[in-house]
Amino acid sequence: MPSIFSRIINGELPGRFVWRDDLCVAFLSIAPMRPGHALVVPREEVDHWIDLEPAAAEHLMLVAQSVGRAQRAAFSPRRIGLMIVGDEVPHVHLHVVPIDHAFELSFENADSNPLPETLDVAAAELRGALRDLGAAGVADS
Repeated sequence: MPSIFSRIINGELPGRFVWRDDLCVAFLSIAPMRPGHALVVPREEVDHWIDLEPAAAEHLMLVAQSVGRAQRAAFSPRRIGLMIVGDEVPHVHLHVVPIDHAFELSFENADSNPLPETLDVAAAELRGALRDLGAAGVADS
């Protein structure tokens, strides 16, 4: 059975994509810790990050850096947090989160019911910042 992330990647479930390439995608979290919280997810379903092929792991990190730079440009946070947890969905994903304080990088801060308009604006701002930074994998939507 495909993971929820595979279903989002395949268009079976909605997602606010900010990045798409042949190896991975990035889309906004539906329960953001902070505005602009994005998930970088390989297209291939791999349950645990330690099982990723080294080239795939490297690519995910490079995309996470690009997304983080765009978050910095779009939201002006003090830091960009990165988490790899993998407990909630059995499909590797990197949480890339703009933060001002370390305590904000916690699932306890997740907004379980964000306004769709807020997510739409954050996605548009991230896409714009990625384009401004010359990123190659910017998603159209």
